[in-house]
Amino acid sequence: MSKAVLRIRLGRPDDARAVGVLVRRLTRRWIVPDQSREAGLALLSRQSAAVQRMRMAEGHRFHLAWLDDTLVGVATIRDDSHLTQLFVSTRYHGRGIARRLWLRAMADAVRRAGTRRFTLNASRCAVPAYRRLGFVATAEERLSPNGVLTTPMELRRDPAHRQRA
Repeated sequence: MSKAVLRIRLGRPDDARAVGVLVRRLTRRWIVPDQSREAGLALLSRQSAAVQRMRMAEGHRFHLAWLDDTLVGVATIRDDSHLTQLFVSTRYHGRGIARRLWLRAMADAVRRAGTRRFTLNASRCAVPAYRRLGFVATAEERLSPNGVLTTPMELRRDPAHRQRA
């Protein structure tokens, strides 16, 4: 039996269903427990396949990690500078997939737009992972306008400086 090879490629509209399923499953597991009931439900409603497809149409760049025909991770960047989603299936945590997705998404934004400043709003459980990727908090945890608890973060490394995967 051959070992599956991780492939990362740009997302397409026909990937929206798989992205929505993965992101909603991981959001329920990792993010919703730290949110109010209303914020959790609202967050899940903004992660449907239809919303993912709409974001693709609006120009968000989706970088998808696949093992054979199984979607195991997604990184999404808006405006070539704001990371809106970085999820890896729980079963595959600790294998460097999030780092590889982030490095691919960052390199794509730098190539496309010369981006030197990256931002994100981290859920409570994701803050340590983002710190390992070089992000630092720019403010305390707060309620976003849509009622979700997040910590605003920014990449403090020069993205032109190559990071090791």
